[in-house]
Order: sequence, then C-alpha cells, then structure tokens
Amino acid sequence: MFVSFGIKDVIDILLVAFFLYQVYKLMKSSGTLVIFGGVVAVIVVWLLVSQVLEMRLMGTILDKFISVGFLVIVILFQDDIRRFLVALGSNRGWKFVVNLFARKDENAEDKNRYIAPVVLACLNMARKKTGALIVIQKNMDLSAYIRTGEIFTAETNARLIENIFFKNSPLHDGAMIIADNKIKAAGCILPVAQNANISKDMGVRHRAGLGMARETDAMIIIVSEERGTIAVAHNSKLVASLSAEELQQILSGEKNVENYS
Repeated sequence: MFVSFGIKDVIDILLVAFFLYQVYKLMKSSGTLVIFGGVVAVIVVWLLVSQVLEMRLMGTILDKFISVGFLVIVILFQDDIRRFLVALGSNRGWKFVVNLFARKDENAEDKNRYIAPVVLACLNMARKKTGALIVIQKNMDLSAYIRTGEIFTAETNARLIENIFFKNSPLHDGAMIIADNKIKAAGCILPVAQNANISKDMGVRHRAGLGMARETDAMIIIVSEERGTIAVAHNSKLVASLSAEELQQILSGEKNVENYS
C-alpha cells in the first residue's frame, strides 16, 4: 500500500524542522542544550512506541507524560520563551522585509554609521581607564530598558559618549543605549547575570553586559575601569581584551563573538 506524499507534506516537514531549529538555537543560547537533546529523545521514543510499534499501554503513559511535559517545559523556560516571543513580536523583528526592497549599499552605509565614533570613544576611554557600558540595539526592541534611564535623542558622537561616561557625570554609572545610529538614553539599568561560572575578576559592568546579552539580542560593549580593556557581550557570550580593530570587526559584522571564544 502506497502512502501519498504531496506538497503539504513537504511544507509540514519544513515547518517542523524550522520549529526544532529555533528551539535548538533558543536552548543553545541559554546553555540548556543537553535538555534539548533529552526532550528530542523522549519525543522519538514516544513516536516509536505509540505510532510504529503501537504499544497501547506504554503509548498511553507516554501520551500523558508528553502533555504534562509541555507544561513543565513552559514553566522551566518561561524567561527564554518570553525573550523569544518578544523578539518575534517586536516591530523591529520584521525589519528584514523592508530590507529586501532597499538598496544594499544604502543599507550598509546607514547601518554602520555609528561604528566609527563608538570605536574611537571606547579606545579613548580604555586609555584613560574610564568605565563605560554601551548597548547597541539589534532586532529586539529595547524600549523597556530605555525607560529606565534619561531619555534623549542625539547623534552618535565620540566626544558626547566620553562626556557621558566621565567619572563626574551623573550618568556614568548606567548604560547608554544606541538605536538607529542615535543615542536614545543614558544611565539605563540592565539585568545583572547571576552565574557561579562567571569569573570573579569581572565587575558589575561585565555582569550587567552579559545579563543583557542573555535577555536580548543586543550587542553590549564594556570598557573596564580597573584594567582599561574593552569587552563585548553578545548572544549570551562575552569576549574580553579586544583591540580597536577587533571591536570594529565585531560591530561591522566581519567577525562575531564566537570567533574569539
């Protein structure tokens, strides 16, 4: 007996593969990839028992386990799921549709306009050992974090960035947020990463940068006040002791944080 296989089945398989890939990326970024492997193993066993081997008793038990297990997964990974849904539902999340119809040269030039002043400011602050925390918005909307600081709109300027993080400035302890090539706020409060695996040498700025990199898809630049070094946190990873050239390459997309890990 032949089983019909049409275009709907192809679409069905592709959708399932896409869903599994997104779940894989979500759990990889949150450091729970082993749990993802366990979940996939349980699903495979469930399909074999209930669909292929047709074991009624074992299949019934696994059916109940799967239905309850879905609720347990939602509870365990509620923060990661919330972050994923916020990124998916964000208005900026659909910006790729606009980019499809825009000229690539204009997009590239406009997108990278903030990089030169940011790199110059970070280099100068590292030399002077001036601490700084700069958040660069990507696809996920950061309005909730912007509202925690002093909101204003200014062109990204190296001198302005240095003045904001000057030790006597009232905003130097918080984070600066840059979006659409403009400074949107300063003195913002970021979530601090709570992890025993984080090096004790990292201060509050590094922990806040890593915490923000775990909560959002933003790229965070940290200038150490104690060591005068530059670090970048992105996609739940942090790489330290970067040169100005390496920082420029990461910001422009020539390299990513994983290349240095």
